[in-house]
Amino acid sequence: MKIIKATIHKVYFPLKEPFIISYASFDDMPALILKLETDDGLAGYGEAVPDEHVTGENVDGAFEVLRNVLIPRILGRSPFDIEQIHHVMDSAIARNPAAKAAVDIACYDLMGKAAGQPVYNLIGGRAHDNLQYPKVLSIEAPGIMAEKAKRAQAQGFSSLKLKVGKDDAAVDIERIYAVREAVGKDMPIRIDVNQGWKTAGLAVQTINRLEDANLAWIEQPIKMGDIRGLSEVRGKVSTPVMADESVHSMQDVLEIIRLESADYINIKLMKSGGIFPAVQMAKAAEAAGIIAQIGSMVESSIGSAAGYHAVMSRKNIETAELTGPILFAEEVGDLYYRPPYVKLSGKPGLGIEVDQKQLDKLTTQTAIVEGGR
Repeated sequence: MKIIKATIHKVYFPLKEPFIISYASFDDMPALILKLETDDGLAGYGEAVPDEHVTGENVDGAFEVLRNVLIPRILGRSPFDIEQIHHVMDSAIARNPAAKAAVDIACYDLMGKAAGQPVYNLIGGRAHDNLQYPKVLSIEAPGIMAEKAKRAQAQGFSSLKLKVGKDDAAVDIERIYAVREAVGKDMPIRIDVNQGWKTAGLAVQTINRLEDANLAWIEQPIKMGDIRGLSEVRGKVSTPVMADESVHSMQDVLEIIRLESADYINIKLMKSGGIFPAVQMAKAAEAAGIIAQIGSMVESSIGSAAGYHAVMSRKNIETAELTGPILFAEEVGDLYYRPPYVKLSGKPGLGIEVDQKQLDKLTTQTAIVEGGR
């Protein structure tokens, strides 16, 4: 079984409403859908959703990296040789994790289809009875966020994730307390600052003013890369701290462990390079007593399903926030969501059907690379 052909689709997934976080606002989500085909007739799908603010990639650059650097080096290889494929990709080019994730995910889809097994059975089996996701709220005025939170609660969501960090921290405090008042004292609320409070001093001051909000955790309150600063924040607040943009690689996980910088880490396939490195990072966190989450760069059903397979396979990956498919006005897959649960089909590979006509409709650029027979 060898990979002999790759088709790269550049797409823009339209969002139902703008997705607003501390460092950007999105009306649509640019992505790359990768289709790998083998000499025995199988096809596997992967996805790259680059974020230049986090990984340094953009969709045009990732397209060229896939076409000219990564794909030529994996043609002729078996998708089952996933560790070797990662070594080959890492030797060919540094970083570029979203582009590498597309290859990784497509290889796992092929492996599962060849073995007749869902991906989670290839990486650990079923470690959870069900998979849940929160309602994610973009940054808006306090009253609007409170109303949307109340609506989400009525729809059956069992937890909320609030995006903050775009304005003055005092306004964020208003937002958070407005939502808490709207949904009551028991509904879990997660706060994602996306680096917006910048310094350890401001983060500590703000988090301490939020003690009465009974928050599940505060995610990435300060600039990414400042793992020592994150350690300082954690040491001065009682609310649990999650690292996100500071977690790209195993080296980052080890540094967070060494400096005791976080209670939780948010692993994203687009930051880590795919399922294979993400599971390794989760295992390292488990050894240190740190709880992991699989987060989202707002992927379609393809990338989201890949993330949920990783969640299903590891006991210490306790939460997931892969909600891209329900944010899009148009999509290419059929991952099943019903608040607050998402369901993997159990079919081989990623377990989703990709609508090729819809994919072609959303595609703005295509490249085909063949060889390796």
